[in-house]
Amino acid sequence: MALLGALFLVLLAGAHAELPGCKIRITSKALELVKQEGLRFLEQELETITIPDLRGREGHFYYNISEKVYEFLSTFITSGMRFLLNQQICPVLYHAGMVLLNSLLDTVPVRGAVDELVGIDYSLLKDPVASTSNLDMEFRGAFYPLAEGNWSLPNRAVEPQLQEEERMVYVAFSEFFFDSAMESYFRAGALKLSLVGDKVPHDLDMLLRATYFGSIVLLSPAVIDSPLKLELRVIAPPRCTIKPAGTTISVTASVTIALVPPGQPEVQLSSMTMDARLSAKMALRGKALRTQLDLRRFRIYSNQSALESLALIPLQAPLKTMLQIGVMPMLNERTWRGVQIPLPEGINFVREVVTNNAGFLTIGADLHFAKGLREVIEKNRPADTRGPQASSAPPPSTAAV
Repeated sequence: MALLGALFLVLLAGAHAELPGCKIRITSKALELVKQEGLRFLEQELETITIPDLRGREGHFYYNISEKVYEFLSTFITSGMRFLLNQQICPVLYHAGMVLLNSLLDTVPVRGAVDELVGIDYSLLKDPVASTSNLDMEFRGAFYPLAEGNWSLPNRAVEPQLQEEERMVYVAFSEFFFDSAMESYFRAGALKLSLVGDKVPHDLDMLLRATYFGSIVLLSPAVIDSPLKLELRVIAPPRCTIKPAGTTISVTASVTIALVPPGQPEVQLSSMTMDARLSAKMALRGKALRTQLDLRRFRIYSNQSALESLALIPLQAPLKTMLQIGVMPMLNERTWRGVQIPLPEGINFVREVVTNNAGFLTIGADLHFAKGLREVIEKNRPADTRGPQASSAPPPSTAAV
């Protein structure tokens, strides 16, 4: 019974384990690159050490030993000289390894704002898994509206998988990663657009007025020349579908057409529903995940009757053109800014390759140090750690380094 109870608890814990929205694999090639850059930084730190020449007198014997002959005389150095070397070098190594390099890790984004509306959470879900050739990490990879910091979307997507090892780094994103972004913007009230007066394309304005001329005459002929208003409002969070053939975004929105007479209530002419499907192409630039959207499918239909839906057919093409010319550039301006991947400052992705899978996509890339470690660390060095003496280094031992 005890064994069955333990097995039940294990299964229960597994059933409630949070799935990652983002996984990152760092291969041995990347670790070797970081190792070489780290050694270069330590060498630069050691070059800053100045050990004073030793001069003195012992009876009738005078001595003057300069720094250059320490190594030659190492077998004859007294315990006092070893103590001096230990006092000089060990604090520098500690300072470089434990304080300065930690300031580099502090530049890795974990949870913070993407823009004025939403943030992203890259919290680690469990300890990294190290093998002989890779270091695998699982992140929450979830967006959230800044006004609702405690809100989270349940992750029911396929768990992303990482199998490749050829590139330095692989990043995998599930459909949940993108769904949480779109739902966060939806909850923040960002997925809507209102065009009034001369903001409505001229040809579309004329077509809409001609289409609804009868309604205008019946409803309120006095406002026939009032500015036209076209409002698009997403009515449900968009959803992402990732397949080997590509990535698509499904959007359902309401389209409201009205006249806006100055100083008077709006006169609604029509309300319809729009279904659209966008293709999405992902890319890594620097260390930002960027998205390019393209309108593929589009249809409108009436909320009132099938007969009215037939009457809307002439509006199909001009509304689609308006979306392609007026709306898609605004969307792409935002999505192409991208969202940062959790990498330290000064390290960028290069030569990326995107692969679509069923329910997730992977991006393989190599790493490039856009800045040297020393430059990044100097920029982010805490004010009270400008030198090894200012750090909280442990007192040097009396043993030789």
